[in-house]
Amino acid sequence: MDQNKQKVVTRFAPSPTGFLHIGGVRTALYAYLFARKHEGTFILRIEDTDKNREVDGSILHIQESLRWVGIEWDYGPDKAGPHGSYLQSDRLDIYHRYAKKLIEKGHAYPDPYTTEELEAFRTQAASENRPFLFRDHRPSTIEAWDGKKPLRFKVPEIKRHTWTDVTRGTLSAGEEALDDFILIKGDGYPTYNFAHIVDDFEMGVTHIMRADEFVSSTPKFLSLYDALEISYPTFVTLPPIMRADGKKKLGKRDGAKDILEYRTDGYLPQAMMNFLALIGWNPGGDRELFFTEKELIEAFTLEKIQRSGGAFNEEKLMWMNKQFINQLSADAQYEYVLDSIVNRVKELSQYNEERVRRAVSTFLERAQYKKEIRDASEAGEYDYLFSTPSYDVSILKWKNDETVSAAKPRLLKAIELLESTDFSTPDTVKSSLWSYAEEIGKGELLWPIRIALSGKERSPDPFTLAYILGKEETITRIKTACDKIVV
Repeated sequence: MDQNKQKVVTRFAPSPTGFLHIGGVRTALYAYLFARKHEGTFILRIEDTDKNREVDGSILHIQESLRWVGIEWDYGPDKAGPHGSYLQSDRLDIYHRYAKKLIEKGHAYPDPYTTEELEAFRTQAASENRPFLFRDHRPSTIEAWDGKKPLRFKVPEIKRHTWTDVTRGTLSAGEEALDDFILIKGDGYPTYNFAHIVDDFEMGVTHIMRADEFVSSTPKFLSLYDALEISYPTFVTLPPIMRADGKKKLGKRDGAKDILEYRTDGYLPQAMMNFLALIGWNPGGDRELFFTEKELIEAFTLEKIQRSGGAFNEEKLMWMNKQFINQLSADAQYEYVLDSIVNRVKELSQYNEERVRRAVSTFLERAQYKKEIRDASEAGEYDYLFSTPSYDVSILKWKNDETVSAAKPRLLKAIELLESTDFSTPDTVKSSLWSYAEEIGKGELLWPIRIALSGKERSPDPFTLAYILGKEETITRIKTACDKIVV
């Protein structure tokens, strides 16, 4: 069947067994981008047939995670569609109907063996130094399936399979990859190997984005497609996500974490979408950022998905996040910063949101994501913005002065100049002091003002500090500095 003449349908089909990590979200993203590129359909299907491993709340967590990144589905557990439920646990009748088709064709049979008997077969195979294959132990007499015993697929033909993968090209695997696998377990639930093929066919899925670990199972899938007499979808094997050093796949021990932890840390969803898209996909050229989803969709093609693994470089994610922060409107940057300030700062005596608004660029200057602002404010790095700083008078001394007392007349002159200054921008503050600073020396004036306003040797420039603090507090702090200096 010519896939190009079909409407593109893709899906993301996670199991609700815990948090959604980077690899899963990237798989969903590629499926989403490709569907949108071709004005197709993107489906969210939940593969919840392993009830022993299911974690309460995972389905909602999956949906929240995808939506945070910007991935929205056309049909899913919360969006009715033409295919019935998108929870596999609600589709048992469909799987049983397909199972009966296979039984009628002689391609499925109930497993007659106990756990102990199967273990004995495995032990015997190991003692003979050969792989255990269930097809070597097919029962000579096939009993009727009562739905209580596991139902196994009887591989129609033990042969070499050859197939095409968009990223891997032509692939092939021989007889050793085929065996009689379980279709439906004793509890009545289908296995992944069976259910996903039935669902993909029922839902008209044309392209399957999947991790590389599924390549070795493809011959089993192809045998089942053949037995059901249904066409193969287009397979797109995604490159693994590697550690930053590129030496092994990223795992939990290497920092792989719940995608929503990045939201908590203050990464922007647009940055995460860009970052994930570019792990294993190269649009060509030097472009590293797509500032709109539309741009990303237009650029996305399957042909530019890499075969080799892509590195998870958190420093690059931080850099990307910074670029997207810089693109936010002034109001959005203010809200971003406001959400980053910890409670202990909000309890300081001079805290107010107008001062926060004036200090936005100061907060964002060195921060690449919210957690850096939170950690710095928790450590007291921004306390001087909202409370009178404490400092030793000696640091008011400029390096060219013999004593600290040289700073006092300059500070008094600065007060005089600032009394009639417009504090509406840092530049208006600068314009009132600059001529005097050039006259007596920039460091001679600006250094003690910086210390007076911040109590720190490293801080924003004094014009920005004065703008943030406002006229009244600026003059008060400079007067306090003058009082500290005993001539």
